[in-house]
Amino acid sequence: MLRTQIQLPEPLFQRLKKIAELRDWSVAELIRRGMETYVQTCPELTESREPWTMPVLRGSGGHRADPAVIRPEIEAILHRYKTKD
Repeated sequence: MLRTQIQLPEPLFQRLKKIAELRDWSVAELIRRGMETYVQTCPELTESREPWTMPVLRGSGGHRADPAVIRPEIEAILHRYKTKD
């Protein structure tokens, strides 16, 4: 078993202490049982095997636009505005 430290607000600790006393448990046992219940209610965590990629952006009209495809167009527009002055 591992040992750890946690910080609790005083009112929460007092409530936990009262509950533990009523059940004749230690506060540590109460916290362990609470954490076991919490873990059981959480969905399983799985690691994604796929590398992260830039999401496909929505273009005007609701169609999807791939950033790699529209980047040259963006660069051309920016170049036109810069050379206008």
